[in-house]
Amino acid sequence: MVTVHHRTVSVSVDGLDGLDVFWREAGPADAPVLLLLHGYPASSHMFRHLIPALAGRFRVIAPDLVGFGRSSAPSVEDFDYTFAALAEVTARFLAAIGVERYAIYVQDYGAPVGWRLALADPSAVTGVISQNGNAYEEGFVPSFWDPIWADAAERTDATRDALRPALGRAAVEWQYTHGVPDPTAVDPDAWEHDLALLDRPGQDDVQLALFRDYATNRELYPAVHAWLRESRVPLLAIWGRNDEIFAAAGAEAFRRDAPQARIELVDGGHFLLESHLDRVVAAIGEWSPVA
Repeated sequence: MVTVHHRTVSVSVDGLDGLDVFWREAGPADAPVLLLLHGYPASSHMFRHLIPALAGRFRVIAPDLVGFGRSSAPSVEDFDYTFAALAEVTARFLAAIGVERYAIYVQDYGAPVGWRLALADPSAVTGVISQNGNAYEEGFVPSFWDPIWADAAERTDATRDALRPALGRAAVEWQYTHGVPDPTAVDPDAWEHDLALLDRPGQDDVQLALFRDYATNRELYPAVHAWLRESRVPLLAIWGRNDEIFAAAGAEAFRRDAPQARIELVDGGHFLLESHLDRVVAAIGEWSPVA
């Protein structure tokens, strides 16, 4: 049986000391590192089944982003919740545990964090697995994203309040079950875990701040595309084709800048690991980062 370790390390960033970053880890210390970066509203908990499945081949490291899971979640008054800040804390975390080279597995929010890590230190990233982790305009489903773009553009109480339903039970459960051919295959504990953490004091403000900042990620896309072209890192895009947050067209778009990419569309939704773990593990088994 694979042992998954659960650890915490403290990092400092922008004058804020003592930010705790929680992470799950398994696999040999000398194996290639695969960094798993989760999305909204999840945490490293979303990788609880994937980690042991990959630990025979990789040193698998899955941190909780600041504001999520068991990592510190300071108030918006004490911490600037932007994707740039999340990436900076993640970079400090990697330095603290001595990781210098790694491949990235990115899903949802994990993608803009991973892209920022790659742009800050291009030679550090040895490969990319994108599981519904977007890098192209084609990936945005307008019905989901238009209210977020409106809030980023206008920044009014009304546009902010329009996003509050996304924090509720119905929306979170929808993210897990929509587009899954057999929703009974999805463990309800997955969304109950997320909802319990979203219910903490101050979480509404944290998550609404990140919704508002998401537009900054689009500005990075040309640089991300250039990095993909220049680095030619091995890229696997395995997506739930029925995701109505990040459309399958976002996966196909990787071919423009990474013609070597393997694109695999699965009959599933946004949180593909909950319903198609074996399919994802098999695809990763046929993919390798650079040495």
